[in-house]
Amino acid sequence: MPSTAVTDPSSRCHVDGPRPSQPIGIAVLGATGSVGRQTLDVIAAHPDRFRVVALTGGRNLDLLAAQARVYRPDLVSVAEPAAATDQFSCQVEVGEAGLIAAATHPDADIVVVATSGHAAIAATFHAVAASKTIALANKEAIVCAGELLIPLAKSQGVEIRPIDSEHSAIWQSLGRASVREVRRLILTASGGPFRDTPLDQLADVTVAQALAHPTWAMGGKITIDSATLMNKGLEILEARWLFGVPLDQIEILIHPESIVHSLVDFVDGSQIAQLSLPDMRLPIQYALTYPEHVASPCTALSLADIGTLRFFPHDDARFPAPTLARQVGNAGSTYPTVLSAADDEAVAAFLAGAIRFPAIIAIVSAVLDAHQAPPRFSREAIVDADRWARDAARAAIARRGSS
Repeated sequence: MPSTAVTDPSSRCHVDGPRPSQPIGIAVLGATGSVGRQTLDVIAAHPDRFRVVALTGGRNLDLLAAQARVYRPDLVSVAEPAAATDQFSCQVEVGEAGLIAAATHPDADIVVVATSGHAAIAATFHAVAASKTIALANKEAIVCAGELLIPLAKSQGVEIRPIDSEHSAIWQSLGRASVREVRRLILTASGGPFRDTPLDQLADVTVAQALAHPTWAMGGKITIDSATLMNKGLEILEARWLFGVPLDQIEILIHPESIVHSLVDFVDGSQIAQLSLPDMRLPIQYALTYPEHVASPCTALSLADIGTLRFFPHDDARFPAPTLARQVGNAGSTYPTVLSAADDEAVAAFLAGAIRFPAIIAIVSAVLDAHQAPPRFSREAIVDADRWARDAARAAIARRGSS
């Protein structure tokens, strides 16, 4: 059963550091998920710096109610109308409209988009249109809609601050450098639980084995994506839009220790990287305190204790997902949406025991092959492509199950 324990800010020692003139209003979309919980942990470490103005959650109402009692937001949004809203003493909204209400709350200075999946796309657009600073953990908003979202953010003067450890590392390593100074962006990957598994044994791996990530503790979907390296494929697509670097200048480097979170390779031959122990609270905090680095609840890195850092090239035969993502990125339009939605369905099928591990990427590839992009790319086209891809993936999964 999921824990409902919530850290009370008043019970935490205050972390020293500069304080803003008044608390920064934070809306957390996806507060009950892994990133959302860690965001609240960061906020609890800085009770004088931040104020929670809105929380949204899925179906874990007990945890959301516990969070609301501690952080006392003005607004809470729940996933379904039948939710027990009597647990909350503040304004309660429901579904997509609730996500949008939280994302556009008038007192929200920063919107943390930690909601997983495609549900956060509309709320992210509304937050950008409302000129909110975005701290982004959700991949789909950029993967599926980056072509529309990034120009909108620029026109609104809105900052999109990445929370993923890899993109945060690039963001910090780039500093004030221009794209002209960059030769490559290098995304590091742990390689997941199967980086050394013989290829002929991948068909027999179990769900439990795939969920046993060697470095990070994450939700089921992202953990399986880490095992297939689909997460790196999605991160390539994100990096392209976040940093304006062409796809062919974004590479992957396998780094089992997960200490170097990514690197920037500059045209003069120098490389700058960001290093830290694996702890999502660090990139979350930097997205909230930028441009300041302030004291945090995270454990400091000691390279002497780590000792050895290893790096290996990406093996496309073992992990074809990043190459598939590059092809999708070059195709553009609704193909990234189809990649993401089909992967959602295939991963869910694997977790349910309906397909084997290698079938995840095979199904995604087959759905992409069958897709035809619409003549005009729009947010409506993204919604239609998402629906089509899920139907096509479920049909492909059913065919495999019946064969």
